[in-house]
Amino acid sequence: MTKEIESGLVINLINLQNKIQKRVGGALSVHGIGLSDYLVLNQLYSAPSEKMRRSDLAERVGLSPSGVTRLLNPMQKIGLVEKEANPRDARISLVALSITGKKVYEEARVSFEHASATLLDPLGAEKRSTLSELLKVVLKV
Repeated sequence: MTKEIESGLVINLINLQNKIQKRVGGALSVHGIGLSDYLVLNQLYSAPSEKMRRSDLAERVGLSPSGVTRLLNPMQKIGLVEKEANPRDARISLVALSITGKKVYEEARVSFEHASATLLDPLGAEKRSTLSELLKVVLKV
């Protein structure tokens, strides 16, 4: 692959990321959350006992530990997440999904899934599957 093709591909992926953020973010805004908030709620919803260490959460959503703390503070203030002490280690705090956070996530998930389907619909099922497999290789999932 030539450098121009590789550079163009990366630019197209960045443009796709921007399009995802606008479309999906817009769909989530009716629930009072943004895309980063949704990603945090998604991780907590899927976690055992719906709680995680902040450091693990930061890694899973692609933020620094301080970045996830800045994101979590307003989420905690509006009742989407709760801070819990770790019974095994007082130095480590846990982030837990609140009852309100779980409800908001479940409602927002419908909007997220609809926006995702609408965004990728022009590809058709076979191309969506191929794109998914190619991204797994690049992301090493």
